[in-house]
Amino acid sequence: MKVVDLIYLGLLAVSTILMIVRLVKGPDTANRAMALDTLTTLFVALFVFFALVFGRSFYMDVAVVYAIISFVGVLVVARFIERGL
Repeated sequence: MKVVDLIYLGLLAVSTILMIVRLVKGPDTANRAMALDTLTTLFVALFVFFALVFGRSFYMDVAVVYAIISFVGVLVVARFIERGL
C-alpha cells in the first residue's frame, strides 16, 4: 500500500470513530439517524477503496447494493422521525 492509501484509511478510521460516538451520544433521534447515514456512507467508501486496491469488482457491487439498502433505510427512519410508522 502507498502512503496515500494509509492516510486515507486513517482518516476513514477517525471519521468512523467520531460517527460511532455521535451515534451513541446523540442528543436526539435525528442526530443518531444522521450519524448512522454517515456511517453507511463511510462503509461504502471503504468498499470502493477495497475495490480499487485489490482490483476486485465484487467490492464495488457490494458498495452499490449497500448504498441502495442504506438509502431505503434512511427514508424509513426519516418517515419515522417525521410522523411515526
